[in-house]
Amino acid sequence: MPHDREMETLVRIITERVRAELGGATPAAAPTRTSSVSGSGSGAIPSRPCTAGKGDCTGCGWSVSRRPHDTKKIIDLGAARVAANGAGMDPALVRADLAHFIDHTLLKARATRDELDKLCDEAAKYKFASVCVNASNVAYCARRLRGSGVPVCAVVGFPLGATTPDAKAFETKEAVRAGAEEIDMVINIGALKSKDYALLLEDIQKVVQAAKPALVKVILETGELDHDEKVIACVLSKIAGAAFVKTSTGFGPGGATAEDVALMKAVVGEEVEVKASGGVRTADDADRMIKAGATRIGASASVAIVQGATTPAKQGAGRRSYGGGGY
Repeated sequence: MPHDREMETLVRIITERVRAELGGATPAAAPTRTSSVSGSGSGAIPSRPCTAGKGDCTGCGWSVSRRPHDTKKIIDLGAARVAANGAGMDPALVRADLAHFIDHTLLKARATRDELDKLCDEAAKYKFASVCVNASNVAYCARRLRGSGVPVCAVVGFPLGATTPDAKAFETKEAVRAGAEEIDMVINIGALKSKDYALLLEDIQKVVQAAKPALVKVILETGELDHDEKVIACVLSKIAGAAFVKTSTGFGPGGATAEDVALMKAVVGEEVEVKASGGVRTADDADRMIKAGATRIGASASVAIVQGATTPAKQGAGRRSYGGGGY
């Protein structure tokens, strides 16, 4: 992987080329985020490290990495989520509060109401960052989770990403209307590989606009992409105003790697967060992703992870190595 200075140069060059190809498109305003929130997770992006020292919190958003003991107090007082830049987190704190980084996920086509009930009960018990489900299950899960402080995340254009921008926008509006507070969309991979950056930008922007006020995570399907395609997809996601870039659907040719997470974080900087998903099945897996820069983890093995599992749970017959439920 290039060093920081080389990465900055590479991103600048690719950004300039992409914007030139698009006719000088300017970045959309990304959703803002705070250091501690309950529910959807919107607030203010931290622009610089904490300077409060031992005084009162100034709301800069760096509490997790710079004030871990204060962050632990916030969690003990009942905060549903603590969002911050992933770099430099205290590993002991991360392991103690791993649930707050995890989107508890059930995306298999055969998911039953009983399984959704279990998913929601576990999310409410452990205070996961969200439950992530297919759009048809959003309204049901939103009702089950009402008053729990756990939001519902819906996937859009999932898992192939090959539908039109307008179709994804409509699907997004329907999911938000049903109660989704977060949207995980799959990019048009063919457009990226064809260097049709205008179509890819439209693809993401229409979902970002349709989702408001819900935040959008853009799934790159990194196992399908080469290094430069990953960089370009991250640049376009940032230009489009996405809140997160995300590694994988869990249904593709590979899952999350710490190397991809670090690359994505280097490209998007502090303004956009990174979600690692696909094959994250143990606490050690989650720790590696967080240390690489992820502030969200997509997993179906969420309970095992927060209970400190060090070996993956056995997969059922016919389940994919990357989850069968998408993660």
